[in-house]
Amino acid sequence: MVEEIRVCVRRLPGTEDLPLPSYMTEQAAGMDLFAAVAEQTTILPGERKLVPTGVVVAFPEGYEAEVRPRSGLALKHGVTLVNAPGTIDADYRGEVGVILINHGSAPFIVRRGDRIAQMVVHRVCRVVWAVCVELSATERGNGGFGHTC
Repeated sequence: MVEEIRVCVRRLPGTEDLPLPSYMTEQAAGMDLFAAVAEQTTILPGERKLVPTGVVVAFPEGYEAEVRPRSGLALKHGVTLVNAPGTIDADYRGEVGVILINHGSAPFIVRRGDRIAQMVVHRVCRVVWAVCVELSATERGNGGFGHTC
């Protein structure tokens, strides 16, 4: 059984025609986010742009959302997120925006209502640091990047 939580969402004026973030399949982990651009926007190769979604969310304390790239946009167009995953904290009350970057070789056009990213909601925990003289030993130890190749 999948846990459900109630999350308050507000559409910004002029975005009532757009869907709220939506699961596209019954078992999808991520909800698609939709572009709330007033008119089509072009992202040139190597360029990045902040694309609005037209929604403001209020996640309950103890939850956060990660904004992630859509694999189809990455594969077909080379378009992804600059800060993947982006984090929406429980105390953030601004518009959800998506920073897209075009790593492809052709201009990418964002149209109103395009699915531009996905959002996955998670529980979070808070860390309380315990300063220790020694840490427990592991098989890996202090092996760094690529040490298991």
